Amino acid sequence: MRKRHRWLSGPVGAIVLAGLLAACAPGDGGAGSGEPVTMGTTDEVQSLDPASGYNVGSWLVFNNVFQSLISFPRGATTPQPEAAKSCTFEDGDSSVYRCELKDGLKFSNGNSLTSEDVKYSFERTLRINDPKGPSYLLQSVKSVEAPDDRTVVFRLKSPDATFPMKIASSAGAIVDRTEYPADSLRTDNSAVGSGVYTLDAIDDKRAEFSVNSEYKGAADVQNSGMTMKFFHGDQQGLKKAVETGSVDLAYRGLAAEDIQQLEDSKTADAKGVQVVDGASAEVMHMVFNLKDPVVGKLGVRQAIAYLVDRQALVRDVYRRTAKPLYSVIPAGITGHKTPYFDKYGDRPQPEKAAAALREEGVRGKVKLTLWATPIRYGPSTVPAFKELAQQLNESGLFDADVKSVPLDQYEKGIAASKYGVYVKGWVPDYPDPDIFVSPFFSENSVIANNYVSERIIDHLIPDTLAQADRLVTAGMFEEIQDIVADDLPVLPLWQGKQYAVARDDVFGIAWSLDASTVPRFWEISKTKG
Repeated sequence: MRKRHRWLSGPVGAIVLAGLLAACAPGDGGAGSGEPVTMGTTDEVQSLDPASGYNVGSWLVFNNVFQSLISFPRGATTPQPEAAKSCTFEDGDSSVYRCELKDGLKFSNGNSLTSEDVKYSFERTLRINDPKGPSYLLQSVKSVEAPDDRTVVFRLKSPDATFPMKIASSAGAIVDRTEYPADSLRTDNSAVGSGVYTLDAIDDKRAEFSVNSEYKGAADVQNSGMTMKFFHGDQQGLKKAVETGSVDLAYRGLAAEDIQQLEDSKTADAKGVQVVDGASAEVMHMVFNLKDPVVGKLGVRQAIAYLVDRQALVRDVYRRTAKPLYSVIPAGITGHKTPYFDKYGDRPQPEKAAAALREEGVRGKVKLTLWATPIRYGPSTVPAFKELAQQLNESGLFDADVKSVPLDQYEKGIAASKYGVYVKGWVPDYPDPDIFVSPFFSENSVIANNYVSERIIDHLIPDTLAQADRLVTAGMFEEIQDIVADDLPVLPLWQGKQYAVARDDVFGIAWSLDASTVPRFWEISKTKG
């Protein structure tokens, strides 16, 4: 058996599976009839309430416990009906979106799911507006109507052609209106949804899921239950667990050098594991606070851009489990181009960096602190920023160091404009260029770096959202990328790949490693030992 399988991605809408799991197809039993599966992860579940918990670990739960009206089938970049039997824009203006629900939908507690629950769920997320939640994805919603038990009508403030993709994410999760408070988050450490699984129990060590007997949707469940074991940043513990078989697969969180080692065919054969990789639009940026007295100066930011060596970063820290990124829109997404490569090159240019500082009037070494947090954006984040600090210092132009703080303190520091330079990673909610632009460069930016471009905010973003044909938006997104590369509010670093490491008797993992970034527990199967 081959030990490595790969997704290959082209432009949005053209994803091709290479290295199919031939002779390793999922079990052919009925829904929930397969073997139970145990997954290990270092991601943290920050919330069990879909109005909050806007992070990968929480969305592992949300995507499997809750339904949305539409969802991304495996390998697809266009959402299809899930709780709805149909959804469409009315009158072709992308500002009124109507969905008709399937008959007989129920939550795992047996309560019927109606249009009132859908209306309640969206209004609740917007009302709570949790800063750690997905409400910003729903800001285009003007009102939600439920004219009958099966019909939901969304009226948008302005045309938003990406709205279907937004609500296909966990931002569109439907909750039981009798179970969730209207104005506050649920705090009893439980969850009730209509998705493929029910959450039976969760604590600091694990979460237990069983197949939801009330589920009515498109998923064909290939196991009889899932267990998530939490390793809380313990990369070596996670590696050992998958090598010894105490978990069936490790999803995210392994160190780059461990993935590289396990990809070796002899090691894989000896350990009885397989490495599965897939396309990813996950990105990481160095973010500059434009009100900072140091990096608020364009010349300082330009000097940094001239000095960063992405090739060395992905080679030495990420062991080629990522690739250099030269734009805010990653490769494989409509409109992608490489303006940072064109303007600042792909190798350090100390002479140009020095000239940028001189033109800014900066004399002497620039003292700089790069801020990071150790777990949220992957276990290699702090080593990556130490590598970047070293690159800056080797030029003789900077005196840079790195400070790492826990996530809560980190987010508070960003919100208070305490940090001049900091890291932000991004796993997209849907495969469209807007998700790499609007959250970062709109008025309510998720990176909170005090950057404002009137051209982007007032013209380009609204114009792209009005275009139902996403290919038509390519030129507008190219202009956005050029503006950002000139202004330098962020410095893109890398675009990742998705990885999972599994035992040889586990199959179907590749279906969770596509451009939609949806972790599909139900696709994973395990043969009997």
